[in-house]
Amino acid sequence: MADGRRRAFIGSFTAAGGPGIVTAEVDADTGALTVLSSVNAVPDPSCLTLSPDGEMLYAVSETAAGAVAAYRVDGDKPEPAGRPVPVDGSGPTHLSLYAGHVLTANYGSGSVTAVPLRPDGTLARSASRVLRHTGAGPHTPRQQSPHAHQVQPDPSGRWAVSVDLGTDSVRVCTLTDGALVLHRETALRPGSGPRHLAFHPDGGHAYVVNELSPSVTVCRWDASEGALTPLSETPVLPGAPKHDAYPSGIAASRDGRFVWTATRGEDVLSVLAVEGEGLRLVTTVPCGGHWPRALTADDGFLYVANERSGDVTWFAVDPLTGVPRRGGSIRVAAASYVTLG
Repeated sequence: MADGRRRAFIGSFTAAGGPGIVTAEVDADTGALTVLSSVNAVPDPSCLTLSPDGEMLYAVSETAAGAVAAYRVDGDKPEPAGRPVPVDGSGPTHLSLYAGHVLTANYGSGSVTAVPLRPDGTLARSASRVLRHTGAGPHTPRQQSPHAHQVQPDPSGRWAVSVDLGTDSVRVCTLTDGALVLHRETALRPGSGPRHLAFHPDGGHAYVVNELSPSVTVCRWDASEGALTPLSETPVLPGAPKHDAYPSGIAASRDGRFVWTATRGEDVLSVLAVEGEGLRLVTTVPCGGHWPRALTADDGFLYVANERSGDVTWFAVDPLTGVPRRGGSIRVAAASYVTLG
């Protein structure tokens, strides 16, 4: 930020009492958060992403109608920059920036949308393009149709990768004349329910956290071919879960030595050590709240948005073991996501 202070932006579900988008100051030494402001401009801004220069913030509106909104970041409170733009899909759960567009993963409609950006970073209303997923999975209650849960560029910036819980697959896409085009679809284990993906810093591996079976699928990633190859699957819990167990967030350390996941119901963070082309579960620790929906790693700290307990907890990570140590928390009702600038 221009004033030298770091800020975190926290999404929430307004339909469940959340305040919208919360801005917090980040203590560089301890990782601690201090709430600065909130803005309630669109319903259910559950996922956020910043522009590379930190001057624009984008949010989904995770509603049946589905939209994306842009905000200018200048000071302690983001200001809406134009009206929200429909994504022509329902329940957008995730978004990212790719090739001059905002991409949204639309869980309800099982699709990915590309909304073009103007040169000033605002959203163009005229020409969003939708790529609709097809298929289903064996888990009848959750996989009767596609459910795109995440979309992001790969480390090379050449490809957009979408993770679909409903079809047990990951799709690799490109943009051609502003339209998303499917390049390749990779099948994962039937019934695994892939939710989110994190790339290893080497750019040659990816880790997919599975919601319907508490595990991570390790994959090799070939950016030259746009090819994802599953290699192995590692549990994120040391034994049979005592409660509901629905993994949500995943993050990889900058040095490439560790991967962390969050699991709702069990309400734990899992520490996995990277060993060659595989993972080893090291330990689990309490997530600091109830129902951790998202997990963000940043400069030796982890931030967890605990949706049902209504708080965001921060942890300092031991650089040798990868084990997080709880630092503190702030109250954010129906917290859903944390991004840092």
